[in-house]
Amino acid sequence: QVQLVESGGGLVQSGGSLRLSCAASGFVSSAYAMRWYRKTPGKEREWVATITGVGLDTTTGSDESVKGRFTISRDIAKNGISLQMYSLKPEDTAVYYCNTLVGGVDVWGHGTQVTVSS
Repeated sequence: QVQLVESGGGLVQSGGSLRLSCAASGFVSSAYAMRWYRKTPGKEREWVATITGVGLDTTTGSDESVKGRFTISRDIAKNGISLQMYSLKPEDTAVYYCNTLVGGVDVWGHGTQVTVSS
């Protein structure tokens, strides 16, 4: 069964850091593009970052709002990805979701809440 499970969210003060993890099961995550999205109440889901390829062929991209503060990476040992977040701002408060497309199926985790206090 293809599944994604996020973890690592929590409450942090403005300027702080968090590291989110996304563990995949039922497929080899390094063979697929993987993404982070976030959602706040009353707003559309927002793309955060994408990672494609593996090793020397890895490419990443992120939204301008997080560029220079968030880093997406693969965790091969855990068959997943991570999102390292620095210099967090209150506007980063959201539920963060891991996403991929496997066999034409859009797969989402249940999300992990990140709350940044001012």
